[in-house]
Order: sequence, then C-alpha cells, then structure tokens
Amino acid sequence: MENELITSIIKQFNYYKAVGDKTFDQLTFEEMTWQYNDSANSISIIVKHMVGNMFSRWTNFLTEDGEKTWRQRDQEFEASYTNKDELISAWERGWKCLFDAIEPLKNNELNTIIYIRNEEHLVSEAIFRQLGHYSYHIGQIAHIGKMLKGNDWQPLSIAKGNSAAYNKVKFSKEKENK
Repeated sequence: MENELITSIIKQFNYYKAVGDKTFDQLTFEEMTWQYNDSANSISIIVKHMVGNMFSRWTNFLTEDGEKTWRQRDQEFEASYTNKDELISAWERGWKCLFDAIEPLKNNELNTIIYIRNEEHLVSEAIFRQLGHYSYHIGQIAHIGKMLKGNDWQPLSIAKGNSAAYNKVKFSKEKENK
C-alpha cells in the first residue's frame, strides 16, 4: 500500500526546495554571500548550515542519532563556498540525502523511535521537525533574495496585486489532483 503521508511530506519538501532553487536562479554568487551585518547569515551560510543539518539528520537516521559526532555545526556558520556551482552542488547533495532517507519509508516505520541529540522522536515527529526547520531557513533565503533584488525580484508565488487574476484562471479550470 502506498504511503500517502510520506508522498505528501515529499511533496512539501520538494515545494520548499523549489522555492530555494527559484531564489538561487535570480541571484549571483556575490549576492548569495551578502550579509546585512556581521551577526547576520548570508544565503551561502544558511545553505551551508542546512546541508550540514541534512547530512547529520538523514544519514542512517533510523539507526544512528541525528546529531552525528562528525558534524561540525559551528563551522556551518563560516563562509566557505567559493562559487555558485559549489553552493548549488552542496545544496543538491543535501536534498538527495534527505530524499534517499524518506522515499523508501513504509507506514509502519513512522512510529519507529529515533534519536536526535539523545532526545526520543517518532520518525514522523523528526520529519515534521525538519520540514519546519528547512521551511524557516528557505523563507529567510527568499526574503534576503527579495531584499537584494528589489524591483527586479521575480515573485515565487502570486505576484502582489495579481490574486484576483490568478484565481480567475485557476477557478476557470476543472479541479485537479496534483
């Protein structure tokens, strides 16, 4: 039997990844490394943190603690990417690790107990924890991108002032199941 919950979760992770992808498409590497001030994170640093988190949380996540001993979390907040291709490559590897861990899950594994920093979680709780964590950071990425691009920003959803026109098109079509 197909796991509809896992399918829905994967759909949501893909949605947030796409928001990040569409933001990156609009930015230069120099823009991705911009910081508001010394205590703020650049997009590049947020990506590095997310990738580090993804590898730690999703590598052998059913059998090992989600906070790996090899993770160097503090170093995730130090800029190190040297170009946009390197950043995008790391981003893609992090998401691959996540999807490789989640896609094979079965219904009965959602109630399996796993640990993150020795704290017990059901697999389902750990998944929702990370969905919230990644959507939070991707929101930061999109917001920084929008600030940097100003009037040149291409909206990632319905453009401001276009809701009525968008809805008119959507409601003129048959209902669909995506």
